Amino acid sequence: MNNQSNRRSFLRELSLTALGATVIPQLVSAHNPHPKKLTFDKDEAVVVFQGDSITDAGRSKDQYYANQAGGMGRGYVMQIVGQLLGTHPEQNYQCYNRGISGHKVFQLADRWDIDCLSLKPDILSILIGVNDYWHTLNGNYDGTVDIYERDYRALLDRTKKALPDVKLIIGEPFAVEGGRAIDEKWEAFHGYRKVAKAIASDYGAVFLPYHSVFAEALKSAPVGYWCPDGVHPSIAGAHLMAATWMEGYNKLKR
Repeated sequence: MNNQSNRRSFLRELSLTALGATVIPQLVSAHNPHPKKLTFDKDEAVVVFQGDSITDAGRSKDQYYANQAGGMGRGYVMQIVGQLLGTHPEQNYQCYNRGISGHKVFQLADRWDIDCLSLKPDILSILIGVNDYWHTLNGNYDGTVDIYERDYRALLDRTKKALPDVKLIIGEPFAVEGGRAIDEKWEAFHGYRKVAKAIASDYGAVFLPYHSVFAEALKSAPVGYWCPDGVHPSIAGAHLMAATWMEGYNKLKR
């Protein structure tokens, strides 16, 4: 490798380090100025991850008990759970991934009793919305942003009624510019992002600004490095998501 290549690699590493150490905390803090303090009244803490294929990430559906490696998938959830279990053994975290590829909000609602409420989470992390828009483009779904908001709020109302003390972490649905699946038709998708942020604020949830994090990451490396199709992150993209989630979680703890 020549000196020019070494320099490029060095500069990229510096840029990526800054993204994780400085930019992500700033972005999360900007969206969450007054986080609620996280407290547990028991020795174990249950964490449930919900969403679509980004959360699912190829998890084994027959490994549904807490902390089973195959049940975490190959994406951001696996990276988060590794950090939680590895750095907080005293908390006895019980982590579950219940994301299912292709799902929209109403499909989460259909399985909510089993895949969420019955697990009695102390922390509930939800990332949903990309399919609520994407599937309208191929004619497989006739939903709207208003339906997305109505269904999402109804789901959280139901959740808070059953689990009034649950701490919510809501991820921003994202569409990374330049990805293979992203074109001018995705302009309307930004409305879904705005709805997710408004819902997070109204329900006292920590909001994870994934779209902004990926936009910032494009300054360091091209979209193919982070999220080739603009929707499903690479290993590096999953790392960004996990780092963003942990920053949000740490704000809950303060």
